[in-house]
Amino acid sequence: MKTALRIFFILLSVATGAVFLYSAYTKLIPIEAFEYTIVEFVHIPLKIAAIVARFFIGLEISLGSLIVLHLWGKGKWVLKAAFALLVVFSIYLICLWIKDGNNVNCGCFGDAIWMSPSSSLIKNAILLAAIGILLRSGKGFNYTWSNVAAPVVLICAAATMYIALPIFKPYNIDLHALYADPKYAPSVDLAKGKHILAFLSPSCPHCRKAGLKMHLMRASDTTLPIYMIVGGVDTNIVDFWRISEAKDLPHTRLARDPFIKYTGGIFPTILWVNNGRVEASTGYPELNIQVIKHWMSQGAVGAAPKIVSPK
Repeated sequence: MKTALRIFFILLSVATGAVFLYSAYTKLIPIEAFEYTIVEFVHIPLKIAAIVARFFIGLEISLGSLIVLHLWGKGKWVLKAAFALLVVFSIYLICLWIKDGNNVNCGCFGDAIWMSPSSSLIKNAILLAAIGILLRSGKGFNYTWSNVAAPVVLICAAATMYIALPIFKPYNIDLHALYADPKYAPSVDLAKGKHILAFLSPSCPHCRKAGLKMHLMRASDTTLPIYMIVGGVDTNIVDFWRISEAKDLPHTRLARDPFIKYTGGIFPTILWVNNGRVEASTGYPELNIQVIKHWMSQGAVGAAPKIVSPK
């Protein structure tokens, strides 16, 4: 009987910690989706949302890992912290339900699993019950080293989030070079409104994949504000259009020197520009229709800023 109970508590602890880890994973890829979810529902500035997003993801990773490994700390403070975190999340879900109704994705599992506030509250209730059982009857490692390891893991996980995913510092960008050649000048003012500017080199295989992905995204949703700036020489452009199938997307050509100045020689470079201000820079794997829609829904941030030279 004791063996069966011990196995039960081990499985319960592992399953509970795994839910925390999976929750962190779904918010992490891409983290921009979680940031814009926070902005949308909590109504705080994007920069603060980026700080908050990394804090909560790091907290979920550390607590989940510690629970799985039975490193609950002195007085089971890890379990108590996880319990408190779920209570905070549940209060947020109740407020979200009251404010925006039950037909919204609360973002608890990012875009991987769509969950309404009510379904997420049920999930939290189950987790709270599981943690309550572990607090009452479970036994973690009680060695001296385990009491030291728990806070170390928590601090390291939290710090790693800010090191591995540094918060992007917005900057103003000079887009005049795109209009220097009347033959290729964009027909829209890219310094006004929101645009996803993708700087692609025709000879770069990753740029071709990025072009193909953006082509498929635009085919799915024609409202996406994607604009391609294609550099390189003309001899490579035929293969680029053939492989990427992206010739239907709004685009312009750009001479080598200004292209390198914008990108720093890194291809592809994808900039999220809001009224001439770069708010994010991502790779093409992070491009996501839902993330872009979140970003677009936030509206413009005042008038177009003073334009300065690109970094």
